[in-house]
Amino acid sequence: MINDGFKKEVIILIAEDDDGHAELIQDNLQEAGLRNPIIRFRNGQEALDFFYGGADGHGPRCEKGQAYMMLLDIRMPKVDGVEVLRQIKSDPELKNMPVIMLTTTDDPREIRTCYGLGCSCYVTKPVDYQKFAEMLSRLGLFLLVVQVPDLDGA
Repeated sequence: MINDGFKKEVIILIAEDDDGHAELIQDNLQEAGLRNPIIRFRNGQEALDFFYGGADGHGPRCEKGQAYMMLLDIRMPKVDGVEVLRQIKSDPELKNMPVIMLTTTDDPREIRTCYGLGCSCYVTKPVDYQKFAEMLSRLGLFLLVVQVPDLDGA
């Protein structure tokens, strides 16, 4: 990959099967001032296909040299978020990518498991709409200032 001296913008990956939650996440991140590109996956398999290629060869693909950050739900069809996290953090090329668990699950065992696998942060989605929106605004402000490494295979 040619280094042209320009830092690429961090792409936000959202793995969320609930359309309403995904839209709320995107809207509130943008309202907080985040203008980064966003790619959304509807299940864990779509997220894994992004990194490892899927059987159909369609959809967006991960690029080396690009910086990504993932917001990952746990409860998803096909492949759950814990398994997606496990595969990402066991891959030498992906392990440094920040992964924020953003889920309704507040089970202490799930929290320990996710941190043990290497998640960057674990955020429980509030059930109340207004609290969820406020939490997402704060998350958006955090994402505006956080530094993210490029995927370079090192």
